[in-house]
Amino acid sequence: MTIDPYQRTELRDGMRITWQIPIVMDDGVVLRADLFQPADGRAVPVVMSYGCYAKGQAFQEAYAPQWASMTEEFPEIHAGTTGKYQCWELTDPERWVPRGYAVVRVDSRGAGWSEGVQDLWSAREVRDYHDCIEWAGSQPWCDGNVGLLGISYYAANQWLVAASQPRHLKAIIPWEGASDCYRELYFHGGIRCTFLDSWLPRQVAMQYGQGERSRRHPVTGDPCGGPVTLAEDELAARRIDKVSEVKSHLLLDGYYEEVITDFSRVTVPLLSSANWGGQGLHLRGNVEGFSQSAATDKYLEIHGLEHWTHFYTDYGLDLQQRFFDCYLKGDHAAWSEQPRVLLQVRHVDRFEPRHEDEWPLARTQWTTWHLHGDSSHLGPEPVRATTARAFRPADEGVTFVSAPFAAETEITGPLSARLHVSSSTHDADLFVVVRLFAPDGDEVTFRGAMDAHTPVAQGWLRASHRELDNTLTTAARPVHLHRNSVPLAPGDIVALDIEIWPTSIVVPAGYRLGFTVRGRDYEYTGLMDPQRNARHRYPSKGCGPFLHNDPDDRANAALSGTTTLHFGPEHPNTVLLPIIPAKSSNA
Repeated sequence: MTIDPYQRTELRDGMRITWQIPIVMDDGVVLRADLFQPADGRAVPVVMSYGCYAKGQAFQEAYAPQWASMTEEFPEIHAGTTGKYQCWELTDPERWVPRGYAVVRVDSRGAGWSEGVQDLWSAREVRDYHDCIEWAGSQPWCDGNVGLLGISYYAANQWLVAASQPRHLKAIIPWEGASDCYRELYFHGGIRCTFLDSWLPRQVAMQYGQGERSRRHPVTGDPCGGPVTLAEDELAARRIDKVSEVKSHLLLDGYYEEVITDFSRVTVPLLSSANWGGQGLHLRGNVEGFSQSAATDKYLEIHGLEHWTHFYTDYGLDLQQRFFDCYLKGDHAAWSEQPRVLLQVRHVDRFEPRHEDEWPLARTQWTTWHLHGDSSHLGPEPVRATTARAFRPADEGVTFVSAPFAAETEITGPLSARLHVSSSTHDADLFVVVRLFAPDGDEVTFRGAMDAHTPVAQGWLRASHRELDNTLTTAARPVHLHRNSVPLAPGDIVALDIEIWPTSIVVPAGYRLGFTVRGRDYEYTGLMDPQRNARHRYPSKGCGPFLHNDPDDRANAALSGTTTLHFGPEHPNTVLLPIIPAKSSNA
């Protein structure tokens, strides 16, 4: 029997920990996992993660400002743990092992301690993840039940691997991820998002082969980037240039098919957790996953604040542990009272939890509001005047504002807009923003998943991508095919149906709702909150890292023309709002 040079086991902090367990893939590549289990080594359910962030990187070091602000606001996160094993966007083993679980962390191919060519967001990763689940489920320290848990990258790949239906996978908790790489990560409404460009450089520092250049594991002292140190040209040769690949596939072609979840094959019990402020990545995919998946036992939870925060608070931990207690341990009483949908309904100054039975809510009063070009008014009154409003991409666009609300009004659910547009060129980019204004006229923004000043909701559409997928589209949620680019004829008026990602806001009496149409990203122009800004590593101007400023994508001369909104009885421009009446007393 060959003794692996890196694998070792120790008893520490009441756990049996095995570092750097090798897992051999079907092509011979060796991935590495860390295992945290009860000290007696008995067979228990496994909570697994698989991803590219290097499983040895301490949250407290790699993302120190985020950790400090989160734990200052929620000191409960320190309870019952030394914090020594806390990694970015992963659960803390010290909060799970005493409850009778094993925690397995796997570095994805080409990341951390796992060999191979790194190909992020790929079918190869999904196959690896599938095999890792089956490996863990057959180990003597596992009772055959594997659940998946993690944030963001660690959430998005759960949807894909669940669709591959590994035999030992019994439940998933994708916490603020994505389930459609084209529509939610690489392109929004067909407009290229440059999040990948700013995110990837951080991942290169976690690549296998960074070795001595990488951070050190806070417990073992080992380099987080693997046992070898490779030259920069060797590292480059061992990773796929994802930005170049995406930029060479501007339409939703076969390149993306394997990384868009087939929800008809997602049948495992799931708890999908989204963030109202996750505009750009951490919202739509989780809502779609809940709505579209074939699972019988499926639950949706939507909250606010930064996208990692409630994963670690007592609120989030309680949900996670009770769900896995039910579906991994068979303790059905732990979850028997859980509603199908749990919403943290957003107010301007707080969140209020509320139980619901479905999404969208059955009692929704779908309400059409009109944009009035002559008065910049937003409201239920149909337009009578025929007029037009024009803007260029560099402008602020045009904003429509409602009258002050006479009474408190809740808007919760998916939204959509229909705009009648012409362009002086063959195309146009439309950015739409739902906004809230206080009685003094100041805009009200919210602590979002990745930005400190997010508006109420956002949507995007490149006019040449206006073709709808009629099998998925509803009035409240237009879904675009993105398989063809259909140019505009300059001056011709076309109707555009624009998906606006879901939202929740209780508008106080006296406040106004706003709707902005522009040709570039929203940017908050109010007073910045330094304390809020400190919680994020990206500039907090309203969109965080989810910008649409790729110079190649936007260099097309057709996108630099004048866009005109046309108004009148023949060209109604509307926003569909999900107004929510109060629950009846016997509901």
